[in-house]
Amino acid sequence: MTAADSKDIVLAFSGGLDTSFCVPYLQEQGWQVHTVFADTGGVSAEERATIEARAAELGVASHVTIDGGAALWNDFVKPFVWAGEGYQGQYPLLVSDRYLIVDAALARAKALGTNAIAHGCTGMGNDQVRFDLAVKSQGQYRIVAPIREIQKEHTQTRAYEQAYLEDRGFAVRAKQKAYTINENLLGLTMSGGEIDSWEAPGDGARGWCARREQWPAEAMEVSLRFAQGQAVALDGQVLAGEKILAKLNTMFAQYGVGRGMYTGDTTIGLKGRIVFEAPGLIALLTAHRALEEAVLSKQQNRFKPEVARKWVELVYEGFYHDPIKADLEAFLASSQRMVNGEVVLRTHGGRVDAVAVRSAHILNSKGATYAQSADWGVEEAEGFIKLFGMSSTLWAEVNAQR
Repeated sequence: MTAADSKDIVLAFSGGLDTSFCVPYLQEQGWQVHTVFADTGGVSAEERATIEARAAELGVASHVTIDGGAALWNDFVKPFVWAGEGYQGQYPLLVSDRYLIVDAALARAKALGTNAIAHGCTGMGNDQVRFDLAVKSQGQYRIVAPIREIQKEHTQTRAYEQAYLEDRGFAVRAKQKAYTINENLLGLTMSGGEIDSWEAPGDGARGWCARREQWPAEAMEVSLRFAQGQAVALDGQVLAGEKILAKLNTMFAQYGVGRGMYTGDTTIGLKGRIVFEAPGLIALLTAHRALEEAVLSKQQNRFKPEVARKWVELVYEGFYHDPIKADLEAFLASSQRMVNGEVVLRTHGGRVDAVAVRSAHILNSKGATYAQSADWGVEEAEGFIKLFGMSSTLWAEVNAQR
């Protein structure tokens, strides 16, 4: 029997409403459902066990859990921090673990000898594009998307999924009834309910970040050491990158850092609105930018954001495996050669600031300090200003006579 003839199908599984619905739906279509949960670092050991128990409760043919934190750091976090840009200047691409989930699902399909892959993405969102393009770019696979299929007949899909599961004796957790929740090492996103209705998020639309009244009274300071643009130590302790980010998540979440609301243009043209929380990633980006701004040249600092925005758009829109992404990453890696040093971060709650930067590569002039002292004369300054502004000055002189 060939892979195309197999009735085994691999479902990327999170234990949430959508992927829970997919299991009995696929089973009733004759598939042997094998679930894969790619743990990319955003869930507790208790939640991980809950997801595994959910798969067993639903009666899957097999379930595997993959540890993906290290891969997420190396393949996404590192180049994303080098880029230093959010999508449309705001959103820190918190669901980019989708590409690693695809990799885990494809590896499981290969082991099972099938070419059938399933996911719980809707027909309205970005994840379907990311998932499908990531699969298509890596081989000939059959993609089954149950949520897209039921949307042909049902407009209130979440209500339909809930009723479908409950009719078959499977309970749905209260929070899953109200919101679509995604958690991983990068952060947490929430949509649905009043968020989709353009209303203020309710009390239930919270994840890791503490409320204002829960913030510690004392400010917190942490130091991050970077080598070639990559965080390598936290408060003097050398750690793997994914462990640094996990610790930053815990530390800064208690101060409410990294929580925001994002409204932007989705890949398919709709307006998307989510609540997001990314305490560790925002802290990491803040530290990296402070160091980078001090050690890169003026021209590097001006040009790099253009490359960064293109890289971010590619990842956001599903072109994770397009060759131009690797081309852009080669530039980003080159730009990080001298991004070495230590940054001290401070938060009183709600935001984080880089308050100290230490590096042997800071572009200081030995004879001049901005707005304080200079090792050039008045004549040199006046001559520079005259030449630097000559075009504008000439335009004013010539056109004042007209």
